Amino acid sequence: MALLKDSPLALRYAGITVVVGGLGALFFAIANGLGQQPVTAQDFVDLQQGASPHLGFRRAHAKGFCVAGEFVANGELSSFSSAGIFQNGATPFLGRISTAGNNPTAPDLAAPVRSLALSFGSGSTRWQTAMNTPPVMPVRTPADFHKQIVALSPDPETGERDPARIGAFFAEHPETQAFLTWQASYSPTGSFATERYHSINAFYLIDANGNRQAVRWAAVPVDSATSDPAALDTDNPDVLIHEFMARLEHGPVEFNFNFTLANADDDPADPTLLWGEGHQQVSAGTLIIHEAYMASNEAGRNCDALNFDPLILPKGMAATQDQILRARSAAYAESYRRRARENAFNQRTEAQP
Repeated sequence: MALLKDSPLALRYAGITVVVGGLGALFFAIANGLGQQPVTAQDFVDLQQGASPHLGFRRAHAKGFCVAGEFVANGELSSFSSAGIFQNGATPFLGRISTAGNNPTAPDLAAPVRSLALSFGSGSTRWQTAMNTPPVMPVRTPADFHKQIVALSPDPETGERDPARIGAFFAEHPETQAFLTWQASYSPTGSFATERYHSINAFYLIDANGNRQAVRWAAVPVDSATSDPAALDTDNPDVLIHEFMARLEHGPVEFNFNFTLANADDDPADPTLLWGEGHQQVSAGTLIIHEAYMASNEAGRNCDALNFDPLILPKGMAATQDQILRARSAAYAESYRRRARENAFNQRTEAQP
């Protein structure tokens, strides 16, 4: 399939294509239907996994590894939320670092979208978050996301994308500008440990009196020292995984867990708008990764057993009316159901490069 090689248009939208194939795979239009026929989670996962799925693996962000550590809260968010995790103290987490796409053997450096997913606590106190390097989404509704996929899809006869169709889509959707600006300025670092990971969607913090404050959050690296991407071994498909493991041999990897509070005129249901200058920032504490390992069957330590559904929230937090956020849960569940069944029946595809 040609990618409009050497075309400025292709270069400009290459990152978006990755998001559509990876991060965007979780956001497909699942609710209320599109056009005459509703599109289900099953339909979407069929599309995302392709004709030759990697059985037993996630249908999006298939390549990744487990991390474990603790969140040390400083209590600064305790006045905004009754959730115990924001009180002074430490909460353990199990997480996963991954790259976009459905290929578990794809080269680390080939995917500009990187992710950090975390699961805190257990039972009624469990909180899960799936963070990604883009700070915003290109579009705000499942229907528009579907249109974006159509616009970026190659012509089935020529195998080429249509620059006019792509240009028309973005011209008709000015809300994509914040994402395009980020995509044009973003350069992946030489380490998973030095990326900034965003919640993208907004959520509510709820205090003991029932007051709500919309927030977004980001894991911001404490260590800014990164390997030079140009000096990395591009022939090693797992180069970033190895770099992260080696980094941990010298001490934990830490991120500041920073929350951005919405202003009164912000729309928490719109994931396309940046919350930047003029917004109050609160550091809730530090995320500390103590260990990293490939998926293990050891009880309680296999991050592949988690689907990191972002709608799993503790008391003291709640979802907004963001349509794309609410569409994610069904796609997560369907992908999880498929890989769980395949693994149960020993159908897992051997990961071959």
